Amino acid sequence: MFALSEESKERIGRIIEISRVAIHYGYLPLVLYLGYTRSEPRPQLIHLLSPLS
Repeated sequence: MFALSEESKERIGRIIEISRVAIHYGYLPLVLYLGYTRSEPRPQLIHLLSPLS
């Protein structure tokens, strides 16, 4: 079939792990950013960050 060297396996594993961390920590900020930039009228940033305002 298709044989990979140990170095290739390590690189693929590292890429998958980095991708997993990036998706884990980047998904919610991306959704919030897209919601903020695409909404009309655009809310003030302080209203998004502070529950009291």
